[in-house]
Amino acid sequence: MCLGIPMQIKGIDGFVAHCEAKGVRRDVNLFLLQEANLQPGDYVLVHVGYALQKISEAHARSAWELFDKILQSEAEQYHA
Repeated sequence: MCLGIPMQIKGIDGFVAHCEAKGVRRDVNLFLLQEANLQPGDYVLVHVGYALQKISEAHARSAWELFDKILQSEAEQYHA
């Protein structure tokens, strides 16, 4: 199973997007999405440093909410 993290593109330099998710910044390779016409403000699903798919803002927010719930549940288990 692979885990993709939604990130927002803040800037693009060639095939490298400067992305952010929940305060974490990463440079992401856009080579696999050459035909996607990505722009700053778009959201992408990132796995091991590569953008795999353009996604909607709603999809990104939904995923972040789910990840937050998982982390909260994990924290509660270890502090119980």
